[in-house]
Amino acid sequence: MKKKKTTISDVAEKAGVSKSTVSQYINQRFRYMSAETKDRIEQVIQELDFRPNDNARNLKVKKTKVIGILVANILHTLSTEIIRTVEEQLQQHGMKVFICDSADDPEKEKEYLDLLVSTQVDGIIIFPAGNDFKVYNYLIDHSIPMVFVDRLVDGVTSDSVLLDNHAAIFLAVSMLAEKGHENIAFLTLPIDIPITPRLERIEGFKKAMASHKLEVREDDIHSLPRNQIQEKLARIFDAENDLVLREILSYLKKQKISIPGEVAIVSIDDVAYTEFYEPSITTIGQPIQQMGIKTAELLLNRITNSDQAPYITYRFAPELIVRSSC
Repeated sequence: MKKKKTTISDVAEKAGVSKSTVSQYINQRFRYMSAETKDRIEQVIQELDFRPNDNARNLKVKKTKVIGILVANILHTLSTEIIRTVEEQLQQHGMKVFICDSADDPEKEKEYLDLLVSTQVDGIIIFPAGNDFKVYNYLIDHSIPMVFVDRLVDGVTSDSVLLDNHAAIFLAVSMLAEKGHENIAFLTLPIDIPITPRLERIEGFKKAMASHKLEVREDDIHSLPRNQIQEKLARIFDAENDLVLREILSYLKKQKISIPGEVAIVSIDDVAYTEFYEPSITTIGQPIQQMGIKTAELLLNRITNSDQAPYITYRFAPELIVRSSC
């Protein structure tokens, strides 16, 4: 009687782990696997005389039709709107989406990446929260397609989609300068982790001020947590994103400082309330729909095409939306 061929399910059952874990072992994805688990799987494979070859290849190439989206902070309007567009595009190709929020915590981000890898998603879209290139290169080394959105990470080569931040801040400064404002300040969230938009906008702010022959004083640029913004608002700042803008508007309202009578405001990110706030807020809009479509397109191409085309960073042009706050 012919002996029944040992399957990956047999190994998983005897080792007391999932098929996904056995697959990761076979494909040498050990980064999140304990030494004890590796030893146990290896022992069972030897006991059952399991031959991975075809079994492993079949499991590895099997498509789950699931995409992971790992967002740095779901509170950002930009993130939620891009995710909505991406999900719509992926659904048209029969894909389902897992959405994970790292809440700007690199350690939490690593845990979610572990979850997405173990779930064997077909690809991952990442709004990076950290700057440890090894975390992201692990995905590249194991041929897991990914696309960065809104941010870049030094040491990682990947398809990326983000705003042209230098152009965006130049539009903001130019708008204020042309209205006769000379004392212009910039406020952003912390830069202890090198978050691309924040760093590029600070650099762009300095260059834009210089191009208009305006002085940048030491206290014109501030980087601090959201819960400390109102404490620091002894003057009016040019808002870096929608979360910062909320704190500024709240402060101005409490202090009964009039817009645009006493101060003028330009914010990057055209969120819904900026149009209906009184007075309405001048913003720098991002082409969110185009960015979302491009993100989905890039990931789908990496999943479906065997040839590895060069990685490209796509920067989208900003749009000045003039309202009453200037």
